[in-house]
Amino acid sequence: MKKLENKVIIVTGSSKGIGKEVAILLAKNGASIVVNHSNSKKEADATAKEITDNGGNVIVVKADVSNKDQVTELFDKAIETFGKIDVLVNNAGTMISKKLKDNTEDDFTKQFNVNVKGVFNTLQEADSKLADNGIIINFSSSTTKLMLPTYAIYSATKAAVEQMTRVFSKEIGRGISVNAIAPGATETELFLDGKSKEQIEKLSAMNAFNRLAKPIDIAKVVLFLASDDSKWISGQVIGANGALV
Repeated sequence: MKKLENKVIIVTGSSKGIGKEVAILLAKNGASIVVNHSNSKKEADATAKEITDNGGNVIVVKADVSNKDQVTELFDKAIETFGKIDVLVNNAGTMISKKLKDNTEDDFTKQFNVNVKGVFNTLQEADSKLADNGIIINFSSSTTKLMLPTYAIYSATKAAVEQMTRVFSKEIGRGISVNAIAPGATETELFLDGKSKEQIEKLSAMNAFNRLAKPIDIAKVVLFLASDDSKWISGQVIGANGALV
């Protein structure tokens, strides 16, 4: 039997990057997937096609996680289609790398709206709509433990996610576990954008394996956390960073 047989899983921001890899791997392990995107229909459809080509069940739902009404529609559409939601993977996020003094008010607002308010919105929906004994996996970042210049605001958003994870794990009840995964530097379009070869080499050299993570490295940890094998883990932040921190 596949690890996630009969589970229904929402993966926010799963049109590309780590989210795409997560959605595909969870589907290969038997889950029915809700692929979510805010403005990447073409990429979301491509993710869904890859899942269906592998024999999986999937729907695509457009929803901006920072918009409460759209998040409600995301959850309702999932339940309408599949009858339940077992696992929520809060992967959607945005990152703007600038020194703190150079961030605009819009830069600040955008990151907090997607990274923090987005998780707040989905957790509120999950409180009543996630199935008993379900699983929630929030995405943090290993930057919360690093004093990396240009990551002050982004790291602050992820620190907020970690604290919501810890507290919500004791609030939600119903046998639901709540954890966060904190990847290190990972080869995604979002991460590589605007970085020089020298910057990438420097970041690669900071972990024990002298390379950036591949999205599949992170997806495999999510697979474990999404399975019942992880049920006694709750309220934790799992570092997936190759001994970076």
